[in-house]
Amino acid sequence: MKVRFLGTAAGGGAPQWNCGCRVCEGARAAGVSRTQDSVAVSGDGHAWYLVNASPDLRAQLLATPELRPPAGTRDVPIRGVLFTSAELDHTLGLLSLREAAELDVYATEWVHEALTTAFPLQAVLSGYTRVRRHDVRDGESIELIGGLRVTATVLSAKRPRYAGALAPGDSVCAYRFDAEGRSFVYAPGLAAWSPEFEKAIAGADVVALDGTFFTEDEMGATRPASGMGHLAVREQLPLIEAHPGPRYLFTHLNNTSPLVLPDTPELAEVVAAGADVAADGLLLEL
Repeated sequence: MKVRFLGTAAGGGAPQWNCGCRVCEGARAAGVSRTQDSVAVSGDGHAWYLVNASPDLRAQLLATPELRPPAGTRDVPIRGVLFTSAELDHTLGLLSLREAAELDVYATEWVHEALTTAFPLQAVLSGYTRVRRHDVRDGESIELIGGLRVTATVLSAKRPRYAGALAPGDSVCAYRFDAEGRSFVYAPGLAAWSPEFEKAIAGADVVALDGTFFTEDEMGATRPASGMGHLAVREQLPLIEAHPGPRYLFTHLNNTSPLVLPDTPELAEVVAAGADVAADGLLLEL
C-alpha cells in the first residue's frame, strides 16, 4: 500500500492569506507553506483514490508524480474520491476534476445529501462529467480497485456552517484502508477517542490523526476546539501513549497551530509522546 499526503493543513491552508497571527507570520518568515488536507491511497501503486478534494487539489496533483497521466494520454490513475465530511475545504476541489470522463464519489448518505441540496456540488458537476454516487456506512467495508478495502467509522454529527438547516446525521467519518495485510487510518476530524475509533485503529500500521488545534483554547474561550468538532492534540497525546503500535501522524493543522512551524516545544512534546506531524508530499510505503 502507498499513501501520499497531498496537503496537511486545515481550511485556508497555513499560512492563511488573511491572517497575521504569530504562527502565520513565523511560517512566512521561515518559508513554510502547507496546503489544505487531502491524501491519495493505493493498494497496488497503480489505482489511486483521493481522500478529500481540497481547493488546492490542482496544484497538489501537479506536484505528485504518481497521479499524472502517461505521456500522450488523459488516463490519470485516480479511480475515485472519498469524503470524510462535507466541509468546503474537503470538497471544493472536486470541481477541479470536472474534466474527468467519470467520477466515483464515496461518502456517507448525509454528506451526499449536503452536496446535492445545501451545496449542490454534485449537481453542478453532473453537467460536465458522469458522477457515480457510492454510499459508505458505519462499519461496512467496500472493495476498491487495486486490492484495496476501505471501512468507514462515523466520528461525529458536526455539520458545515452552510448545512446548518439539515438534520444532524453521520456527517464526519474516518477511513481505514487495508491491502495485503497492511493498514492505514485517516481521521482528520476526530471529535473523541471513542471505543469505535479504538476498534478502527486496532492493528493499524499508520494512523493519521486530527491535528487541527494543539490546545482546547487555541482559538479563545468562545471557540473551543471541542465545540468545533476537534479533539485537541495535547489531549490525544496520553491516548497515543496508552495505545502503542501504530505510527501516529498529525494532519489537518489549523494555521494557528504551533505544529505548523518546525522545531517548536510543542512539536517536541508530540515526538516525546511517540507521534509526529505529516508534511505535504510525504509518501508512505507500507
